[in-house]
Amino acid sequence: MRDVERSRDLDAEELASSYAYPESLTYPWTRVNFVTSVDGASSVEGRSGGLGHPADGVVFELVRDLADVVLVGAGTAVAEGYGGVSRTAERVRRRRALGRSDVPPLAVVTRGALPPDAGVITDTEVPTLVVTCATAGRERVQAYRAAGAEVLMAGEWEVDLSWVVAEFGRRGWRRIACEGGPALFGRMLANGLVDEVCLTVSPLLAGSGAGRIVSDLVEDADRRLRLRSVVRAADALLLRYHTAQAVRRLEESR
Repeated sequence: MRDVERSRDLDAEELASSYAYPESLTYPWTRVNFVTSVDGASSVEGRSGGLGHPADGVVFELVRDLADVVLVGAGTAVAEGYGGVSRTAERVRRRRALGRSDVPPLAVVTRGALPPDAGVITDTEVPTLVVTCATAGRERVQAYRAAGAEVLMAGEWEVDLSWVVAEFGRRGWRRIACEGGPALFGRMLANGLVDEVCLTVSPLLAGSGAGRIVSDLVEDADRRLRLRSVVRAADALLLRYHTAQAVRRLEESR
């Protein structure tokens, strides 16, 4: 498995090189980023923060640094107390070196349940993109706009994620970082929209009751993954996989 890097201690700059998106992308590339316990839990007491490990924090920030846009479900944004992506000296330095904006925008998927006064809309460096559908209703859409968000209407009864990813591509946002939650991850997989899975395995056991990083995976989804890199950070493992779709895309581009 020559493509798999030798396990090593965590080095931020080497990690940035390892997590770089494919060069010269001509289409949107979506990576999802999760943390899990050794026994497969995606959260502790309803929050992924309960699985926290210093290495996960490094990867979380790095994945945001490398992205053109950060995509997240409204449930996760509220449960985790999201604000916008913060502006830090390191983030600005890295992103300017890559020719990107100082701070990536957040795109939040909701059918209208997201409160207009949520921090993910009001506490931001750049306007949040609320990705919704007609089900949200005119008043709720107007409230999002009044709170400072840009609203992207993407369907009637459900958010059309394929259209959303295509719209990101039209805006030149080809590097998409998806932070979940499990329901959004499942829908992205069902629509063939996931290219890469980044997983931090935190060195703890969560026990029963916790969910997994993906829910409602459709039966005909391609479940195969190819391991791309393994990085050891103390007792945690940082894993990076490509989906079967990504493998095909990369082979066709050679």
